[in-house]
Formats: sequence, structure tokens, C-alpha cells
Amino acid sequence: MTADDRTVRIRVRLFARQRELAGAREVVLELTTGAAIEDAWSALAALVPAIASGRPFVRFARNGEYADADTPLADGDEVACIPPISGGAGKEDSAGDDPVIRRFELRADPFPATFARELADAVATPADGAVVVFEGRTRSTPGTPAPGEEAEAARHAGHSVESLQYEALEPLVRRVWETIADDVAVRFGVRRLAIVHRTGDVPLGEASVIIVAAAPHRDAAFAAARHAMDETKARAPIWKAEQFADGHVWIGDPARTDSPKERHG
Repeated sequence: MTADDRTVRIRVRLFARQRELAGAREVVLELTTGAAIEDAWSALAALVPAIASGRPFVRFARNGEYADADTPLADGDEVACIPPISGGAGKEDSAGDDPVIRRFELRADPFPATFARELADAVATPADGAVVVFEGRTRSTPGTPAPGEEAEAARHAGHSVESLQYEALEPLVRRVWETIADDVAVRFGVRRLAIVHRTGDVPLGEASVIIVAAAPHRDAAFAAARHAMDETKARAPIWKAEQFADGHVWIGDPARTDSPKERHG
């Protein structure tokens, strides 16, 4: 048996605070054949001891899909270590008079002044009597620091946030949004949904996320928009750092890797 037969070579991607602690966006590891994601984390923590204490709050993805820590790894796999998260593509399908229309996008550029209206017009159909638009904007008051960021947050206590910085694991964000849209269709009967989120630097007062839900009736549209926003914050691997005059603080909670239906039913 050769050395190659006894090992697997994987790529580990790092984000937000982990990326900063490691000083790199990715690390290549060579592990024993049969190793699982947890083994990859242990090897990574041996290389970067500063990240070890964050293990209870880390979730994982393998090759763009959320995965448990005991998931076995194969040669060439990509593992994303997902620290606490902050809280264009599309899909159209025709189902008689109730078409499915979805618009999902991560974009680095600011939203044009007319962007929310353009999204609403793209998503809604003549059958829709309600179009709900939610626009999330950056604010000056700090949020809850991610685990491990408490000391840095305390250093900036009483200071105003000057801007926000976002980064995202794009392929998995899009898959999560598709799952959220499926949830919305089952729970509320809403088949037309748009979610667009900024990446990079977002100045104070600018929109960082826009959600549009269109439905024949207002109750369903309101419920769908709220659910899509809540689930995006809880499940989509998007990270947010609050920028202060002399530093920044990563914000968020451990990612939830399943839908409410999967957890309770």
C-alpha cells in the first residue's frame, strides 16, 4: 500500500473570525483515509490553536452542503468551517395559473434606488394582490457579538457602528435560499419570492438585504417575507462584521443547519 492509498488530501475554507485568526482563507490538510470532518477540525486546530475554543459554535459543510461532524471525507473534498453567522440567479417554473418565480442574488454593488420596485415587478404576477418588500439597513447600534468576540465588543462599548462588512459562502447560501423558498411555499402557499443580499462593505444607512414576497393575499405575503428573513439570518452562511473607528467585531450565532419543519416534524 502506498502513502497515497493511506491518506486523503482536502481543502478547508475559513471565514470571518476564523479566517482572521488563521491568516488565510483556506488550508490544505492531509488526513488518514477514513477521516471525518471532526478529524479535519482537530488537524486544523493543531495548526491554528487560537480557533480551538470556538468548536462548540462551528458548523460544517462538505462540498457545498451542510454536513455533520462525523461525515467521512474523500480525497479532494472541500470542507467549509462555518462560524456563527449574521443574521443573480433565479428559478421560474409554470404550474398553471400559479407560477413559481424566485430571484436569489449576492451582490457587491449598492442597490440602485429603484431596485426594490424592480424586484417586486419581476416577482409579482397579475394574480398577486399583495407584494411585501422588506429592506434591512445597516444601523449605528451594535448587535450581539459572536462567541469569542466578547472582549473586542467590550472594547468598543458605547461607540457607534460606522459601517458593516459582509462575506458569504455563495454556493451554500443559494441552496439554503432554495430550501427556504420551498418552506415558504409549503407553509404559506407563497410561490414567488426574491432574496438579494449585499457582500463587502455596506455604509451606514444603506440597505444590506431586500426580500420580496408576492401572493394573492396580504397575510400570506407578510408571513412569507418575515419567515424568509428570519430563516436567512438563522441558516444562510453570511457573516457580518461591525466596523468601528479603530477595529471591528464579528456578529452572530451558530448556524442552524435544518429547517423548522425538519427539527419539529
